[in-house]
Amino acid sequence: MNGNAELLNFVYQNSQMGVETIEQLLDIVKDKEFKEHLQEQYEGYLMFHRDAKELLNDSGHDEKGLSAFEKIRTYLMINIQTMMDQSTSHIAQMMITGSTMGVTEAIQKEHDYKNADKKILDLMEDLQEFEEKNIKKLKKFL
Repeated sequence: MNGNAELLNFVYQNSQMGVETIEQLLDIVKDKEFKEHLQEQYEGYLMFHRDAKELLNDSGHDEKGLSAFEKIRTYLMINIQTMMDQSTSHIAQMMITGSTMGVTEAIQKEHDYKNADKKILDLMEDLQEFEEKNIKKLKKFL
């Protein structure tokens, strides 16, 4: 797989993690305003997920989603972390942690693939900015 495809698959997997995590959390969250915020984040992740898939397919590559192990691990971690504390503050903290990891990984990938196609780098930068905005917006729910 070439660097462009690897970078796009990172965007694809990152956004898939966001989509699946928020889908699970929307069933747990009670606070209306927080739920609305999560729904907005969900829509953003869906957009990145679709765009990465489209760019991968247009370039003749198949998207590589999260492994079954990663999906199960994430599902269980969310259940464990929300079993004892389903407060808005705690869930916002979980989301901030996830978005921070996304920002860090995006910066690393941008450095690793600085010669990638500009369109793909732009998508990666947009994802990074999206994650940074999410962190800022989530802080008010702490």
